[in-house]
Amino acid sequence: MPLPAAMALRAVKLVHTAIWLFFVCCILGIFLSTAGARFGWATGLSGVVLMECLVLVVNGGRCPLTDIARNYSDDQSSNFDIYLPIWLAHYNKWIFGVLFATAELYLLLRRTRLLP
Repeated sequence: MPLPAAMALRAVKLVHTAIWLFFVCCILGIFLSTAGARFGWATGLSGVVLMECLVLVVNGGRCPLTDIARNYSDDQSSNFDIYLPIWLAHYNKWIFGVLFATAELYLLLRRTRLLP
């Protein structure tokens, strides 16, 4: 028996939010690992985030969970598919894209010893 639409949407939002939090932790982990000169960890976390970037590129810039959530809602707001404030959901890719790029630059500079 299929789940009611509201319950299915809540499940998608919960999973989507958990995955989002995982990737935010990965980006933070790149900074922390790099600061601690644990470059193997930082590189591994970078690879995990880059795989997520590839998923987004292949899916036209959208998370595949957004497409699944569309099956259960006609809502067009930026946060209809995730438990985030609307402003954060709206600017999510910009904010965390800049943070990820900054983390990668920090890793590169520390790894090449251009930064202590």
